[in-house]
Amino acid sequence: MAKVLVLDERRRVRETLRELLDGIAEIEQVDSVATPEELFERFPHERPDVVLIGTQRAVSSGVETCRRLLGVEPAAAVLLFGAPDDGPNIAAAVAVGARGYLRWDATPVELAIGLAQAGVGGDLPGPRVRGNHRGPTVALTERELQVLVGMSQGKSNAGIGRDLYLSEDTIKTHARRLFKKLGVSDRAQSVAIGFRIGLLS
Repeated sequence: MAKVLVLDERRRVRETLRELLDGIAEIEQVDSVATPEELFERFPHERPDVVLIGTQRAVSSGVETCRRLLGVEPAAAVLLFGAPDDGPNIAAAVAVGARGYLRWDATPVELAIGLAQAGVGGDLPGPRVRGNHRGPTVALTERELQVLVGMSQGKSNAGIGRDLYLSEDTIKTHARRLFKKLGVSDRAQSVAIGFRIGLLS
């Protein structure tokens, strides 16, 4: 059973995530804070198994907060959440040591997969990607890799198709195969794993 601490300045986001996380059997406790200061104050005492940090912040970025937390708590399991196709933030999150990246509108299943990537819930689906491992562990075709690169740049399926002179339906087919190989269910998770295991740089 896992304890989760959510950081986001938006009350509605915190409440929504709490409701979703409460529905996952492996989650024992969900708490939330609105500021990085609260996070740094509570983390040493509560020792949550996973910290979820929102990237959309008015005062300081979620990526910077993640970097600061891992600077003092290197073993902390941190997941960032934000816009679905925010390639720069996904890359930055992985670069500073986050275990993964979730869309702000993730479903309970997608949250469970993200938690599995962070090392929570031994029976949850999804690949376990830990530490700063580099080098691909998944064999992608050239087309699948091109689609992944396009996703990391925030391009739509139609936009990727135009770049590769392929139909949007063909891109969707490559994307589905890509998701299956990476053990994920959406673009954000694919890009996060791509950066972490060295498929993207």
